[in-house]
Amino acid sequence: MSDFLLSPLAGLAGLSRREFRSISAENPTGEKGRGGLATEGTGKNCARDLGIGWKISPNYELAAGETRVLAEMAGPGILQHWWITTPADVWRDLILRVWWDGEAEPSVEVPLGDFFANGWCERSNVNSQPIAVNPAGGFNSYWPMPFSSLCVVGLQNRSNKTVPVYFQFDFSLGPIASDQGRFHAQWRRSNPVALKQPHTIVDSVRGWGHFVGLYLAWQVNSNHWWGEGEVKMYLDGDGEGATYCGTGTEDYFGGAWNWEFPTGQYGTYSTPYLGMHQVIQPDGLYRANQRFGMYRWHLPDPVTFARDFRMTVQALGWHSDGRFHARQDDVASTAFWYQSEPHAPFPALPDRDVLEVV
Repeated sequence: MSDFLLSPLAGLAGLSRREFRSISAENPTGEKGRGGLATEGTGKNCARDLGIGWKISPNYELAAGETRVLAEMAGPGILQHWWITTPADVWRDLILRVWWDGEAEPSVEVPLGDFFANGWCERSNVNSQPIAVNPAGGFNSYWPMPFSSLCVVGLQNRSNKTVPVYFQFDFSLGPIASDQGRFHAQWRRSNPVALKQPHTIVDSVRGWGHFVGLYLAWQVNSNHWWGEGEVKMYLDGDGEGATYCGTGTEDYFGGAWNWEFPTGQYGTYSTPYLGMHQVIQPDGLYRANQRFGMYRWHLPDPVTFARDFRMTVQALGWHSDGRFHARQDDVASTAFWYQSEPHAPFPALPDRDVLEVV
């Protein structure tokens, strides 16, 4: 298995000739020895009595409608960790995009909050291996992201206000193995899911690769238990039948029996590989429906494919009279995978009204 899939502790004592670099608003090019030398920036007035090196440029201000490159890294190298934080109310309005090796179309195109398993614009901590979200809204990614010649990370502000963006990208320069795929992430939403039709998580993957994770932001739009739907994965020419067919939504995310614990309540959890970490309840005034956030990372069990991959989940519920029923819930998904390039074009990302959390 490729080195980048191993635990960070595997071989940690082995010395390396790789070169560490870091990009932030204090060192926007990531050049060696160039951090903390800004003379202009958002912190200049606050540091007026201290001078250069005292938090002159801690962040960017992203204007309404602006798209900005946060980081550009010349390779070969691996983006190993990044941290970012912004106000929570715009997490669906900030569109994260990542390009590898000069490609025209991004390999990652996801609302910022959904990429970090926080799709509802309300903070929820995540304690997992590739994604960590810490108080109060500190987003961390440990997905290893190798690139041969260039990595570009951009952020688009679709909101109607200026947004402060704080960030840090840590990467290493040095050779990468020829069999290392490029990281991809894609967002989809069905609002509502069409009656008796599954929600499509991803259906446009073409190439050699492996699926490594899923985040769902799920709003229930009617009464009764909602999580009977099967998760299905179709590999390398599968037709009507899927290679992977789960037994229920909560089962796929590592739970069981409606996630009910204690009796009459949902039991939340966040583990290294899977979680149902967020439950947002109606408040009797403005909050109308229950909302859930859940993730599963296929790190010990990546789903490999040679030519193509697609994935769906059913919106299926349970009536108290002992039968299943098709539901029309609001389901937004973010799929994560590695693959050889070039990748198939993504569907066009919907406009702000379709992405909006309402």
